[in-house]
Amino acid sequence: MHAHVDSSHGLVGQSPQIRQVRHIIEKLAATRSHVLVLGESGTGKEVVVRAIYDSNPIGAFVPIDCGSLVGALMESELFGYTRGAFTGAQTAKKGLLDMADGGTAFFDEIGDLPLDLQVKLLRLLQEHEFRAVGSVQQRRVEIRVIAATHRNLEQRVAEGAFRQDLFYRLNVAKIRLPALRERPQDIPLLADHFLAQLGAKHTFTARAMEAMLSYPWPGNVRELKNAIERSVILNSDTRIDIDHLPSPVQNFYRGGEIEKLAEAVNEAGPAVVPPFSVRPPAAIIPLPETERRAILEALDFTKGDRGKAARLLQISRTTLYRKLKEYQIDD
Repeated sequence: MHAHVDSSHGLVGQSPQIRQVRHIIEKLAATRSHVLVLGESGTGKEVVVRAIYDSNPIGAFVPIDCGSLVGALMESELFGYTRGAFTGAQTAKKGLLDMADGGTAFFDEIGDLPLDLQVKLLRLLQEHEFRAVGSVQQRRVEIRVIAATHRNLEQRVAEGAFRQDLFYRLNVAKIRLPALRERPQDIPLLADHFLAQLGAKHTFTARAMEAMLSYPWPGNVRELKNAIERSVILNSDTRIDIDHLPSPVQNFYRGGEIEKLAEAVNEAGPAVVPPFSVRPPAAIIPLPETERRAILEALDFTKGDRGKAARLLQISRTTLYRKLKEYQIDD
């Protein structure tokens, strides 16, 4: 399987959501509009921002980490300062916005920008000018702003943590990146893409891929990339199985298997099977042991008939045999 990677965007995937993102980026290539990129952490906002800039690369691209703009010197970092503006300012220094003049300023995590700097950024967007720290003169600039955040800005506005007028100024064009769990069809493409990036010759077993497809990936694409890098590094074999995946992925998948086992048996009803539970009344027990008990109960009920036990548990004979070996069950 070959990952679909757009040559101009570097965006991997064929889901409708990613196709829509590509379409918006293509439309933005002809404009210098401000853009707001929204999405959970790890969804690839930085990739999209670079793609927007690269589609029409005029001037410099200057990233600004809003989370680091804290403390007494944050304003001077952004707007620069004149000689003698404060103790230690022996020479004048240009700020990040000076560097972005004629180009693009990327405000990463704009939702974390302090309110006092929000006011100054709003003035920049409205008047196309700003004043360096210690200066009495306004400096005129032409800057395109692309802002990104994982925060819900509407909620931040309602809470008084983000200026509504700044939100409207930034929200000229908006791209909302989907979470990875919303586009699971792209997981195999992304997985192959990351293997190719690593130069790895590895492949995934059907069970490993099934586990990756079922897992909700709270860390999104970044978490998937890290999981694959880890699997390649820790696996000397070229076949990546479920045991090579990170524990959260394994446990989620095995937890789902146990749920299916319990549902399958319980759906048969009390007239067909004895009371069956994989959840102990008091203590929490490890997932493998819970699964082992479920299989033993099914085999006990079918008097050791593996075929009937597999049907009862709604799993294949092959899966049952593998689990019997895995749990060293000799019936």
